[in-house]
Amino acid sequence: MTKYNFWFFSSFIVAAIVALPILTVFSSFFLETSFYFDLLKKTFLYDYIFNSLTLLIFVLIFTFIIGVASAYFVSFYKFPLSNFFSWALILAFAVPAYIYGFSIIAFFENYGTAFTILTNLFGDFNYNIYIPKPDGLIGSVISISLSLFPYVYILTRSSFLYQSNNYIEVGHNLGLSEKETLLKIILPSARPAIIAGLALVSMECLSDFGTVSFFGVNTLTTGIYNSWLAYDDLNTANQISFVLLLFILVMFSLEIYSRKEARYHQPGRGFKPIQKIKLSGKKSLFVFLFCFTVLFVSFIFPVSQMIYWTLKYPKYFSDINILTINLNTIIVVGISSLILVSISLIINYGNRLSKNKILNYLTNFSISGYAIPGVILAVAFITFFSNLSDLVSENTNFGSTKKIFIGSIFGLILAYFIRFFSLSFNGIKSSYEKINNSIDESAYLLGYSKAKTFSKIHVPYLKNNLILVVVLISLEIIKELPMTMILRPFNFETFATQAYIYASQDLLEAAALPSLFLIGWASILLLFASGYILSKKN
Repeated sequence: MTKYNFWFFSSFIVAAIVALPILTVFSSFFLETSFYFDLLKKTFLYDYIFNSLTLLIFVLIFTFIIGVASAYFVSFYKFPLSNFFSWALILAFAVPAYIYGFSIIAFFENYGTAFTILTNLFGDFNYNIYIPKPDGLIGSVISISLSLFPYVYILTRSSFLYQSNNYIEVGHNLGLSEKETLLKIILPSARPAIIAGLALVSMECLSDFGTVSFFGVNTLTTGIYNSWLAYDDLNTANQISFVLLLFILVMFSLEIYSRKEARYHQPGRGFKPIQKIKLSGKKSLFVFLFCFTVLFVSFIFPVSQMIYWTLKYPKYFSDINILTINLNTIIVVGISSLILVSISLIINYGNRLSKNKILNYLTNFSISGYAIPGVILAVAFITFFSNLSDLVSENTNFGSTKKIFIGSIFGLILAYFIRFFSLSFNGIKSSYEKINNSIDESAYLLGYSKAKTFSKIHVPYLKNNLILVVVLISLEIIKELPMTMILRPFNFETFATQAYIYASQDLLEAAALPSLFLIGWASILLLFASGYILSKKN
């Protein structure tokens, strides 16, 4: 029996709650398959897998090129607006891939924005035959890549900043050119960070629902959603979830493995900060144009499209209840963030006190929930509580308990807790590890109890980090689509669900206003957090 029962059992409960979706999905593998699943295996299942893998491969290629090149340019060179680009490039995070997809379709469609611009500039003509149509798989790859490349950019840039200039000087002394130094010294040193970024991109790409659904690309996530919604077949949805979860766990394991080789300690005395090279002439122009193009196509373009629609079709202001959607967003974000941060803080402190190996294993297992795609978690969530409700109804006099967890604010917040506990726990843990144990011992000698040490010393020290964690959780919840779509109460809309509903009904102009609000809130949160995310100390 562990010394600190409260900490042990609280962590055990959290781990059990977070493990429910994983256990539900894996247990479905041993259940009998339905007729629809047997039919699916003979028809579209292999298409789902092929499309998912094709999408993943091309997204990885594009995010690698854009993310690594951008990080390299802003880390090692001085050029016009280089400091501005260093933080502005992360704004692509504020534009979910499905909203970027809306922008692409609206701009390039027949008689769309591109047609209007060409007509105003050059007069009437059938420009539609010359305007490209990046739809289907191509549109999905572009949208997801430009939305997710900041994962690679941020982690790679952080790794570059920790590379001592000594190594680069050694390369120059050996006669290596800039290109050879990049390929033989800089990139190999940053390999763990690059792999970690690409693994995160992989997990997000494979779990995407809104983008591929909008472009009509059948992937494993759309198969899961259609099985549950169109055919009311939770068993098949779980079977497909099992296949997708195997892909996700491979990527998750790859990311963990890559982090084993990463270095998180502060640079030693021999560390020499990178001396940026000042560019001029054609090189300066090329690097500037590259960074500007990335910023323009990933952020300025979709935002401009949303603003254009919003101003052109003001009638949708009266059709969309912006105040209600804002209130709904504030409710779920506020309650979820408060619960996540509070429990993560308590669990971290419990680990610090007990130093119990079993407790550490439990908490490490509980943070695996972030690797579960929202659509899998939602389907597993419904499956578990549907089975639980049937079990309770058969053995007790209670009625159905599904309403408590499915289609309710409580159930939605519980799902958010499972999905984002890893983000909250690890965000607090990274700062908690910087508090020396001798500080606790000094507090005890001064007569402080454990509770007082926690409230008077630890919490004030972690205050800035707690605010950052709240910001990051809020950003994730605001953009979350499939889980919110499936688990939300009836007629309860967020900016993400409202934009998707309009877009799925081919009312792209109406989707502009909620999309613009979503991007606006996300941009504010990103700008608030950018100072910490891009700090040389983090």
